Amino acid sequence: MSQKMMYEFKRKIEELEKYKGKGTELITLYIPPDKNIPDIANQLRSELSQASNIKSKQTRTNVLAGIEAILNRLKHFRKPPQNGMVIISGVVNIDGKEKHITEIIEPPEPVPLYKYHCDSKFYLDPLKEMLVDKKLYGLIVIDRREATVGLLKGKRIEVLDWDTSMVPGKHRQGGQSSVRFERLREIAIHEFYKKVGEMASEALLPYKDKLIGILIGGPSPTKEEFYEGEYLHHELQKKVLGLFDVGYTDESGLYELVEKAKDVLQEVDIIREKNLMQRFLKEVAKGGLAAYGEEEVRRYIELGAVDTLLISEDLRYERVKYRCPKCGKEKVMTVREGVERPPFCEEDNVQMEEVERKDVVLELSELAEGMGSRVEFLSTESEEGEILYKAFGGIAAILRFKPA
Repeated sequence: MSQKMMYEFKRKIEELEKYKGKGTELITLYIPPDKNIPDIANQLRSELSQASNIKSKQTRTNVLAGIEAILNRLKHFRKPPQNGMVIISGVVNIDGKEKHITEIIEPPEPVPLYKYHCDSKFYLDPLKEMLVDKKLYGLIVIDRREATVGLLKGKRIEVLDWDTSMVPGKHRQGGQSSVRFERLREIAIHEFYKKVGEMASEALLPYKDKLIGILIGGPSPTKEEFYEGEYLHHELQKKVLGLFDVGYTDESGLYELVEKAKDVLQEVDIIREKNLMQRFLKEVAKGGLAAYGEEEVRRYIELGAVDTLLISEDLRYERVKYRCPKCGKEKVMTVREGVERPPFCEEDNVQMEEVERKDVVLELSELAEGMGSRVEFLSTESEEGEILYKAFGGIAAILRFKPA
C-alpha cells in the first residue's frame, strides 16, 4: 500500500474514532476474505431477530436499521474483497445533527477475524493494529565493557536491556603471571559474551517470528568473537544480517548502529526519512533548491518546480472553499481541522457559505502528483519527521529549479 493510501486509511480510523452512539447501537462487522457471504447474511438475520427484543425503543430502532443497511450492502457482493472488509453502520452525531451512516472499509491487510460487534462506539482495534509498522529489527552493540540490546520498530529505537562486564583491563595486577592473567581474562570475556547472549536471547526471542533481521555492532574483534562464538540462540543467530563498527555500546550505540547499517536498512523508513531531510537541510543551509511553508511550497508546486514534496502525516489542517450567497465571490482558506469560522464577503458584508473542504495533506499531495512531483510522507515518530513538523511547519520541498 502506498504512503498516501496508508495516510487515508489512518485518517479514516481517526474519523470513526470520534463517533459515539447514544446507546449500544453502533455496529461493526469484520468479514475475513474467506468468509461466505450467504452465511453472514443468515447470521445477520438472526441478529435482526434478537435485536427486536432490545428494551430501549431508540436503540432497538437504530440497531435494526443498522443491520438492514448492512444486509443491503452485502447484496452487492458475491464474495468478500481480496483482504476482506469491515462494515460500520449506526446513528452518529455529526456537527450537532444525528445521521445514520453505513460505510465499507477495505483494509490494507487481510481481516484477521469474523466479528459482529454492537457498542456505543465502533470497534476499531483490529484496524488500528494494521497501522503499526511491521518492520522489526533486533539491535545488539557490544564491547568487552558493556552491551546494550534494543529494537528498531519502524522509525523508533527502543532499549530492551543493558549490562556491564567484570572483564579486567589489559594490565595485570602485581604477582600474577601474564599467562595466568590472560587466561583469567579470556574466561571473564567468555562469561560476559555468554551472559550477553542470554540477555539478548531473552529480550529478542519473543519477537523472533516478527524480526526481519538482527544487526550487531561494536569494535573489532569483539563483535566478531561474539557472533562467531554463536552465543545467541540458534533461532536468532540465523537472522543476523551483518556486523558493523560502532564506537559506543550504550543507548547512543544503537543509534550509531542503525546509521552504520543504513545500506542494509535502506528501505526502512527511519533511514529514508533521514536521507530526505539531510538532502533538504543541505539545500536550506546554502540557500539552494529548498522551500518550506504551505504558501511558498504551494506556489512552487503550481509552477512545476517541486521535485520532492515532504509533508508531515501529523498535520491536521483543511483547505476550505467558501462562496458568497449574494455575489458568488469565492475565497479559499487553510484552517485547522474542525475550525468553523466562515469569512464575510467584503462587498456584501454577509457570511460566506462553505462549498468544499479537503484535508490539506491529501490536497497538496494530489496537486504535487499531478505535476509529476514525488511525494514523501514523514511521521513525527522519527527525529527527522519531528524537525519537519516543528521547524518547517510540516510542509517542505526539494526543488527541481528555483523560478526567478
